[in-house]
Amino acid sequence: MRSRVRPLGILVAAMMMAAWLTACGDRGSALPWCPVVPGHRVDCDVVSRALVVNRPELGTTDVGYAVVRHSRTDVAAAGTIAPNPGGPGVPMITNPASAVKQVAGLLDDYDLLLIDPRGTGVSAAVNCGVSTAEFNHGTREQQKDAVARCADTLGPRAAGYTSAATVDDFDAVRERLGVDKLVLYGSSYGTYLMPIYAQRHPDRVRSIVLAGAYPLDFDLLQRPNAEAVSLTLQRICERSHACDGNTAVADLRVLAARLRTQPITVGDPQPALLTEGEFANLVFETATSDVGADPNALVPLGTLPAALHEAALGNDGPLREFAELALAEPDDENIDLFITVVCNDYPTLWSSNAAVPQREQQYRQAIAGIELGAFSAEGFDAGQRDGGDICIRWPSVDHVQPNADKLPDVPVLVLSGDLDAITPDTNGRLAATPFPHATFVSVPNTGHTPDEEPTGCVAGIVSRFVRTGGTEPPSCLDDIPPIRVTPVAH
Repeated sequence: MRSRVRPLGILVAAMMMAAWLTACGDRGSALPWCPVVPGHRVDCDVVSRALVVNRPELGTTDVGYAVVRHSRTDVAAAGTIAPNPGGPGVPMITNPASAVKQVAGLLDDYDLLLIDPRGTGVSAAVNCGVSTAEFNHGTREQQKDAVARCADTLGPRAAGYTSAATVDDFDAVRERLGVDKLVLYGSSYGTYLMPIYAQRHPDRVRSIVLAGAYPLDFDLLQRPNAEAVSLTLQRICERSHACDGNTAVADLRVLAARLRTQPITVGDPQPALLTEGEFANLVFETATSDVGADPNALVPLGTLPAALHEAALGNDGPLREFAELALAEPDDENIDLFITVVCNDYPTLWSSNAAVPQREQQYRQAIAGIELGAFSAEGFDAGQRDGGDICIRWPSVDHVQPNADKLPDVPVLVLSGDLDAITPDTNGRLAATPFPHATFVSVPNTGHTPDEEPTGCVAGIVSRFVRTGGTEPPSCLDDIPPIRVTPVAH
């Protein structure tokens, strides 16, 4: 599942942060983290929640929220939109620019409810001693050690950080505000989180937007993701005319096999070992994120076919440049919260009640003899920071499986970028299936997540959906331009 999330405008938002994080509203005037949104009143507060239900000895946790009020003060709000940008571990309140831009066409008459999920941002950010750089760029063994260390540090408090607890916090905020129903807007991990809210609080949902969506019952080996890597290469080559898709896929397979036994060192001054697993992560996760937000920019994905071809010919220079560019991509999630929610919530390829040696045996049996797209199962799984064997040393937990039968019958819009290997079209369609009144839209020439495309087409689709519960024929999708791709020399 998606982990590394970089909401639209984060670099701009970072430069503006000193101006944005000032006092606001009547109730929020004493809260230094309350953001300013030009043209809107913003009210901020916190709710205190039990860290773990029925475990009072573990204490409470504060959950912060900010309500961006609609600009038309002469009328009551038409509704309240509650977004979540993903992660898990990405805060909302410190980056209001992204959320405001996504729903800009609605803020004249809709309120926007920004909640930092428990364990992130102003909501008592959790710290189990793992750094983002350590986890993102360490070896697989180092990552698994970091997970085990996080569990040891948190002890029984780790049980307080789950998707179920998070959505119950959201509902407590909704109740505090006196809002009857919410428009849920989930991106990336938020598309896993928001259906859980819908299951636990079905009578409080007006409609749901899922951008970059996971099905609740996703493939634990992530076959669709691996296959989407090859499909993405074929699509960008076909649309740009800069390369041959079949050649790019063949080059990918050759390089993955080489890195399986002969990893190379990339990066300076902090070198990293480019194994098949690390390369798989950079290709399917990092390279297909933020694609299409600026079609004129040369993003890592656009350099990949040429880098693959040169590497297949024995020249690793462009491959190193691709890897260094991808490794430099920013990451704004709380990695400690990410680890905790992932290992508490997501199902695994082993029995949670088994001892670690038994888990390892069960995991090896599950992936034996399997290829995932152009990668080995072990290599592609090692590229999943929220899958594979990453949680194999986490303490035993009862994974609560989402139940699609309990989803409310409300309008649902599911958006997928057709260059996205993190939440590919296949998964988006599956995510829409349990909802009786769901509309699926594949957005061309965009990656993870598609609502960041710059033409305004997707924003218009979302706006019409929120207002009417339906979508018009999305003819504007044809006008979204292909991404820039480095020509492959032959």
